[in-house]
Amino acid sequence: MLTIDFLKKNNLILFECISGSKAYGLATKNSDTDIRGVFYLPKNRFYGLQYIPQISNETNDIVYYELGRFIELLSKNNPNILEMLATPEKHILYKDDLMNEIKLEDFLSLLTKDTFVGYALSQIKKAKGLNKKMFHPMEVDRKSILDFCYVVESDQTQELKNWLYFNDLKQEYCGLSKLSHLKDIYALYYCNENELRYDGICSSDESNDISLSSIPKNEKTLALLYFNKDAYSTYCKKFREYWDWVEKRNIHRFQTNKMHGKGYDTKNMMHTIRLLQLALNIFKEQKLLIEVKNREELLSIKNGEFSYGEMVKKADDLMIEIEKYAKESNLIEFPDITKVEELLVSLRLKLYN
Repeated sequence: MLTIDFLKKNNLILFECISGSKAYGLATKNSDTDIRGVFYLPKNRFYGLQYIPQISNETNDIVYYELGRFIELLSKNNPNILEMLATPEKHILYKDDLMNEIKLEDFLSLLTKDTFVGYALSQIKKAKGLNKKMFHPMEVDRKSILDFCYVVESDQTQELKNWLYFNDLKQEYCGLSKLSHLKDIYALYYCNENELRYDGICSSDESNDISLSSIPKNEKTLALLYFNKDAYSTYCKKFREYWDWVEKRNIHRFQTNKMHGKGYDTKNMMHTIRLLQLALNIFKEQKLLIEVKNREELLSIKNGEFSYGEMVKKADDLMIEIEKYAKESNLIEFPDITKVEELLVSLRLKLYN
């Protein structure tokens, strides 16, 4: 397995820099140190079947991109990768001479209007999504199939659990059989404890589908059962996503967002506004300068001094400006892919020859 230690021990690193808040000039006492870099694969791995485009640590604070992947993302004007190439000298930890052949002006193009704004829009949506997780937490115990089943009896529909309780029945002694042409609706049967046992409605609380039983001929149907399978699948997906978020969340960031009570991830929104301001400057100045000049303004966003609506309005205004200046920009329409490929081939030949 290829690791970051392996890259360093075998001198496969081409570029390494400090990224994130410390590179932007937005670091505070609780800020982590993010490291980004570029590496190349040993010759046998590159020519063989073991190509690896990216290597990172468990927390993704440290990420290295294989040279080809780095060039590919540059050609697509990926915001994070363009920022890497524009890293100020004081934040560069190591730079091989070969990296000097990769020029920002060969990649910076009108594509940035779509990539920067598109990324910003996804982050605005993501920032708001935190509200549901933070203020509408999910229960620890996962619901089971039984919570999504309903019984139709005598022209009335009841929740399965209530129906079982009031009729003093147990799901383990129920049997289900399919009904032709009816999706997720089943004939429900019941047997006493001392009689032939069916397979129950579900085998356990962790089941992903109902259980079907072999029903004897001429057995009397007790009721009809409807299993809202689509709702159950949606619930299970949200349950997994929520508890995965709980496990991986930055607890300090979570507590900060909960304390200011604005209902969105303010750090995320700060970087979204920063990114839009960066894009605007690209079209105004034809330059990519990642160190901010409005640190206090951006930190006030992070501190939750604005409502979500105010932030959306600010983002909208920036996008209108970006659209205006992009039309007047002298940037190339998009990178010359033929030239980019020639550059990559040239770099690889130097590395492997």
